[in-house]
Amino acid sequence: MRIAHTRRGRASAVVMAAAVGLTLAACGDGSGDAEETTGEDTAGEETEGEGAGDGDMGTITLGYIPSWTDGLSTAYLLENKLEEAGYTVEHEELTEAGILYTALAGGDVDIYPSAWPEVTHAQYMEEYGDSIEDLGTYYGNAKLTWAVPEYSEITSIADIPDYADELDNQIIGIEPGAGLTAASQDSVIPAYGLDEAGFELATSSTTAMLAELESAINAEEEIVVTLWRPFWANAEYGVRDLEDPEGALGESEGLHFLATDGFSDEYPDVAEWIGGISLDDAQYGDLESSVVNDNPDDPAAGVSAWLEQYPDLVGSPGM
Repeated sequence: MRIAHTRRGRASAVVMAAAVGLTLAACGDGSGDAEETTGEDTAGEETEGEGAGDGDMGTITLGYIPSWTDGLSTAYLLENKLEEAGYTVEHEELTEAGILYTALAGGDVDIYPSAWPEVTHAQYMEEYGDSIEDLGTYYGNAKLTWAVPEYSEITSIADIPDYADELDNQIIGIEPGAGLTAASQDSVIPAYGLDEAGFELATSSTTAMLAELESAINAEEEIVVTLWRPFWANAEYGVRDLEDPEGALGESEGLHFLATDGFSDEYPDVAEWIGGISLDDAQYGDLESSVVNDNPDDPAAGVSAWLEQYPDLVGSPGM
């Protein structure tokens, strides 16, 4: 794999080593394990904060995990408005949160367009926070969940030990390095004694988890999956959250735009514009649905359709 060379021209050897190690650990099925890709390199060398050609305001690299569709949706939203304003945008699709935060802190990625730094990714912020800028919160009611199909007899995480046989002693999770995985493994499972009851958290990828969920629903079987809100799959698959009487999954948190340290000094207009973006439940839900459900093969088209519905909601850099 390779990390994108941004305008700074400094792909970190530390980032490369971390990326290789974590990517190998995350191998599995689905788009959550897709090979890292970048946009095309611009011709010639660029100086700090300057583009290579006339009218080019600079190159900005967006890093995200494509199967986590909050980041996918907001990345293409930023791309639409940034390119409209004259910036060149590159996409860096990664497989693990640890790789993404390492790249962001090292300057190999400029913006992580939908981070969960308050609770879910708190451990990464403790490690890398001094090299990261928080540009603002665009959505304020994100939540980690464990969920079941609507027909399930299970209503609470505390009930899960009673369904060991039906669940084959497994909770179906997502990527091993996800904050949701850490919270599930380190907090939820011990809080409810699920380890003592013989349960294991099966991790692979978001795509693989959704495939397991769909298969179980088609067969009307019991299944418990790790999920989050907002996420299009909650409505698409007809699931409901399990009660969490111990509060092991934590409180609601905000979704943030994070940038590499120094970004706002180099691109003050972009930083100010991003900091003003704010979406409510309906606006965010429509964005993700347009990108993921209505235009699954063309996220840019999904964003364009959403912007026709909300033409004045997010503005533009420098305006």
